[in-house]
Amino acid sequence: MMDPSHPTAKPLPRITSDNGPFWEACRRHELLLPWCDACERSHWPPGPVCPFCFGVRTAWRSASGRGRISSWVVVHKEWLPAFRDDLPYNAVQVELEEGVRLTGNVVGVPNEALRVGLPVEVVFDDVTETATLPRFRPTDAAV
Repeated sequence: MMDPSHPTAKPLPRITSDNGPFWEACRRHELLLPWCDACERSHWPPGPVCPFCFGVRTAWRSASGRGRISSWVVVHKEWLPAFRDDLPYNAVQVELEEGVRLTGNVVGVPNEALRVGLPVEVVFDDVTETATLPRFRPTDAAV
């Protein structure tokens, strides 16, 4: 296992009881999102109440992790410590096919080639030997 004090070890986001299943799924290289049984929609961030209908019957479901970039910006400052070694990195909002919007980073495409509407899919970047972060890459159709 990588030493957490090693300069290339990336800090992980804080894990709470609400988002724990999301990060556990990331370790298995899967995308899991909260699903509301009342309005039949995925939502993020997770929580005990659906932000759309305020229903309380939610469950975690597998998501395809495919969608399109809805906005993006190239970041030159260390706002996200997990991407410190990647400066400058891109921060993108992706509208997933499931209807949920996630913020992440796109890999495999230069920043100057980013565009709104670019089809992407979730990939999982190994941060340490036991943890991963979800990121996005262009789908085969975009390449």
